[in-house]
Formats: sequence, C-alpha cells, structure tokens
Amino acid sequence: MKRVIAIVGPTGVGKSALALKLAQDFHGEIISADSRQVYRYLDIGTAKPTGAEQALARHHLIDIINPDQSFSLAQYQALAYKTIGEIASRGHVPLLVGGSGLYVWAVLEGWQIPRVAPDLDLRKRLEGRAAQGESEKLYEELKQLDAEAASRIEPRNVRRVIRALEIKQNPGASSKALKTKPPFDGLIIGLSTSREALYRRINERVDDMVSRGLVKEVKSLVDKGYKLELPSMSGIGYRQIGFFLQGKISLDEAIQQVKNESHRLVRQQYNWFGPKDDRIHWFDVDNEPYLQIKTTVMEFLNT
Repeated sequence: MKRVIAIVGPTGVGKSALALKLAQDFHGEIISADSRQVYRYLDIGTAKPTGAEQALARHHLIDIINPDQSFSLAQYQALAYKTIGEIASRGHVPLLVGGSGLYVWAVLEGWQIPRVAPDLDLRKRLEGRAAQGESEKLYEELKQLDAEAASRIEPRNVRRVIRALEIKQNPGASSKALKTKPPFDGLIIGLSTSREALYRRINERVDDMVSRGLVKEVKSLVDKGYKLELPSMSGIGYRQIGFFLQGKISLDEAIQQVKNESHRLVRQQYNWFGPKDDRIHWFDVDNEPYLQIKTTVMEFLNT
C-alpha cells in the first residue's frame, strides 16, 4: 500500500518549509495542494516555491496551466492521484502540501466528483449576475438548493459557486461528495500557532511579497491581457493590487486589504482543518516540533 503524507494548516504557518525538510530526510517529492499555484506567472502572490526551493526537492502540480485556462477539482484530483503513483513507483514519498481544503480532502477522502459537462449558457448568465454584484445572492441560492454543497464552498469563491449551481440544475446529477477510499494510506500533519502569531506572520509575508515585486507581477499579468475577472486573478493579492493599478484604491489600502483578506482566509481554512479533527496530528510551530514530526513520519512509514 502506498503511503502519502499530507501537510495542512492555515496560510503562512510554515507548511512549505516543513515539506522541504521532510522531503530531504525521507526522499520525498512535493505535490502542491494550492488552487492558485497551478497557474503560470502567479508566483509571488501565491508564495510559489522559488527556484532554489525547487532545487532542494521535486515539486508537482505548479505552473501547469495559463491564467485564462479553466481547471476543475476533478482535473486536480486525477492529476494528484497520477502523480502519487509516479512518485511511489520511484520509491519516493509523496508529500501533499497546501491549504486548499477542497483539493486536500478530495484526494485524501477519495471524493467521487460529479462528471457534469459545463452548461455554458447557464454559466454565462450566472457570471453576468456575479459581475453585476450578485455574488452573495448566488451563494444564498445555492444554500437554498443544496446546503451540503454550499457548506463545502467559500462564499466568495464565485467560480465554484457557479459550478455547483450548474451541477445542481443538471437533471439526474448529484452534488453530494460520495467517497471511495483512495489506493494509499495517509498521514495528516497539521501545523498551528496562535491566531495573533499567525496574523503577524501573514502581515510580514505580505510586506515581503510587496518588497519582492508583487505590484510588478500583477502589472505584468494585466499587460499580458489577463483580466481581473478571471478566476485565477481572484486570488488574494491579485485582485487588490489590480484595483490599485486601476486607480481605485491607494497602494497602502490595497496592502491592508490583502492582509485583511488573508486573515479571513485563515478563519475559513480552520473550517476545513479543524483543531478537533482527530485524523490530523497537530503540532504547534512555536514549540519547534520538527523532531516530533520526523518521529511521527518515520513510525508511519515503517508500519
């Protein structure tokens, strides 16, 4: 039976740094479970691993599509399973790393994702409503139609709300997350810290992103023709800096909005990765837990 180690937790807590250490100690390869790192050219704002970090360990499922290409949860799950098999065949350890709850649990729980063809006419109408400021109303409609599906989607993730409405309105389709045990055993490592410390880490990281050229990165994407309305550009950092480039807000306002939205994202991520979830082995990063984590991983791989 293949073994997979997942590293989860809120943004900015140190998942990537831990993954690099484990990859070097256990011949691991890292599979990104980040819904924005799949896009090319979105580097600084997604905290994508640098060239130096990628030289330390092989990374997968980053830079695989352009920002204007569509990408579904089903596509991600299929690619993740394929990659896990390839890594295991090399005798290496797959490390699934990221804070996108949909991606992580779709892989670890073996979700049977509905294969419903896009309804382009319906999608266009719903996207038009969202563009006119009805995003919250669309989410409320989804809650009325399918509360279970709505509970698995972040309200501001308009693309996934629209997709769920497409599925719900397809005759005979089910949006329920049916599950089948995947062909591997998994160990889930969770990283946490106090909310105050985490917000401080996030604020420092946002400032670092700006100093490393986040504004230039967003401008380059816009200059390439990638519009802020694209799902890829709706990620935290890109939309706010885009508004600054359009003259709608000041740079200071944009930076503060990025920090505030990142704090909000943390609260959402804790809904996906609950501190009381006994499937997750939690470690407080303030206690320098690497030796404990290493022992836990070693025991898992040797059983």
